[in-house]
Amino acid sequence: MEILVAIKQVPDTDKVRMDPVTGTMVREGVDTIVNPLDLYAIELAIRLKEQHGGKVTAFTMGPPAADKALKEAIAMGCDAGVLVTDRAFSGSDTWATSYALSRAVAKMGRYDLILAGERATDGDTGQVGPCLAAWLDIPVLTYVGSLESADGGSIVARRLVEEGYQRVRAKMPCLLTVVKEVANPRLPTLRGKKFARQTALAVYGAGDLDADPACLGLKGSPTKVSKIFYPKVTRGGAMVKALDEAGTENAVDELVAFLEARDLIARDVIAREEIAGEGAQR
Repeated sequence: MEILVAIKQVPDTDKVRMDPVTGTMVREGVDTIVNPLDLYAIELAIRLKEQHGGKVTAFTMGPPAADKALKEAIAMGCDAGVLVTDRAFSGSDTWATSYALSRAVAKMGRYDLILAGERATDGDTGQVGPCLAAWLDIPVLTYVGSLESADGGSIVARRLVEEGYQRVRAKMPCLLTVVKEVANPRLPTLRGKKFARQTALAVYGAGDLDADPACLGLKGSPTKVSKIFYPKVTRGGAMVKALDEAGTENAVDELVAFLEARDLIARDVIAREEIAGEGAQR
């Protein structure tokens, strides 16, 4: 079974920065990791290879430093890696990204299955996987939580949906985006790390993909970020300390006045409840 795994190198969650001029994410000089949700796709691919034989190839689009993500995937158990990198891809939205990746897949040749994480933690759109399947004109199953079978030219998967699970069969080749329930990612082994260091990655530039230049990068992206701003959270209020009985009564009065000012309660309702409480005590 020939399996491709689409992965992405993303900034650590607390280090995401945006360029206010171009509206694109700043990736230079930022600590990066393999998109955590892609690790589950890698693990599923390796397990399928162990069960059915074949080859697993991880591929990604990004700057030259994204080879680090591919090396980690190989250290986990993938057999090869393909890096799609070129300045022409800079500023790509999900549509342009999936187009470039689809051309890379076409160049790689035959495949039975493409796996990807449900979404990336930086953009959080969940669009690249389904868009890639659309460009390749193959079936796509999203939110896959488990596989029941993957042989005979088709797969049977269980999709995570709001009501529970949906059991679906699809013909291969097809693309799956997976959720965390699908597998527990393994850690890279020392042997895997040595193999990763020795493995040469295939590198595709824009000129290698037989792609339409008008569909690449910022120019080929139909969506644009028109404005970036950081919301400011301000909370005006007063703190009332209830350290003794008098303070407690004052705090209650302050709270009641606050609610009354916003028409959330009515004073006569409180009075009736207090009278009813006194009657119950008698």
